[in-house]
Amino acid sequence: MGAILLDGKALAEEIKLDVKRRVADVGTPTLAVILMGGDPASAVYVSGKKKACEFTGIRSLSYELPADTSEDELLKLVDGLNSRGDVDGILVQLPLPKHISEDKILLCMDPEKDVDAFHPYNVGMLSIGQPIFKPCTPAGVIELIKKSGAEISGKNCVVVGRSNIVGKPVSMLLLAENGTVTTCHSRTANLQQICAGADILVAALGKPRFITADMIKENAVVIDVGIHRAENNKLCGDVDFDACKEKAGAITPVPGGVGPMTIAMLMKNCLEARIR
Repeated sequence: MGAILLDGKALAEEIKLDVKRRVADVGTPTLAVILMGGDPASAVYVSGKKKACEFTGIRSLSYELPADTSEDELLKLVDGLNSRGDVDGILVQLPLPKHISEDKILLCMDPEKDVDAFHPYNVGMLSIGQPIFKPCTPAGVIELIKKSGAEISGKNCVVVGRSNIVGKPVSMLLLAENGTVTTCHSRTANLQQICAGADILVAALGKPRFITADMIKENAVVIDVGIHRAENNKLCGDVDFDACKEKAGAITPVPGGVGPMTIAMLMKNCLEARIR
């Protein structure tokens, strides 16, 4: 019969429509987006954020800086946005050029305006189950799992990947939902066996089609966070979708799965920043 296809695009539209309705009630949030340098992937992503802001009624301020902008200049800009009463959320698009310390920039940001939830304070609050904001991609992963109808509580959840942006926070959010969580990485022994025991498998390791059908349990929920340009110039994820869709109970496509959810959850965080 094949897996249920988890349509992230459709779910993201539902979330953005809800944000749009709530914005009409609470007033217009303002998101300041800083893009430094000319990274094409970052530019496309920022463009998507601007479109989502227009749709939801969120005011968007754009700061597009040349790649040779100094660290001090960037810190000064972020500090100025921190103090502006008309700015609810600040987003610095990563990665930054090599001469800029990402840690310094994130530490400079007001945690209550950090709608990406990358500030160490926000990471700490997430780890104790009291997040100001949930990080966008991991929060989108949880929403997609819930949309599948799967119960997280008590289930065996495996996250492949331990990055600060996806792997670790996804693990923490699954724990908050009472999942039994195993975090795997490049040094994990018996990876195939561990993955094959998962009721819920989240692939966020950054290797194209790494997760194969023999690594998933029959009827598991499979969430693919990866995105890559394959040899035929088509997009693919960390999961071998064509093989795994016949075995999984529910699975996300690439594109159209987790990607649209990231921006939708950002809009939700901007609204929450306004309400706070």
